[in-house]
Amino acid sequence: QVQLVESGGGLVQAGGSLRLSCAASGRTFSRSVVSWFRQAPGKEREFVAASSWNGGTTDFADSVKGRFTISRDNAKNTVYLQMNSLKPEDTAIYYCAAGSFVSNWYTTYEYDYWGQGTQVTVSS
Repeated sequence: QVQLVESGGGLVQAGGSLRLSCAASGRTFSRSVVSWFRQAPGKEREFVAASSWNGGTTDFADSVKGRFTISRDNAKNTVYLQMNSLKPEDTAIYYCAAGSFVSNWYTTYEYDYWGQGTQVTVSS
């Protein structure tokens, strides 16, 4: 069993930065794919970024490439999403998700565990 808790969201002006954290409990976390998704009002939840179990492979949605980075510290059971050059269209609730057997990390149903989400609001 893995429990995920996101933090670090808030209100920021366009061009600013935020770092989100996803803290996990559970001994399988270090062997899990962990990804970030986001959901804006009236829209479907969408993939943002993913990290393989050891951080050796990462992937990003085209909309955030070059602006966001994902990293993890398995000793601390934490995954981070560094968000730079934020835009108003990045406004959403951001969720982290973990799964032990993820073959397609772009799809929400591949993940076993989800956090409660953290709000990110970018003002213009």
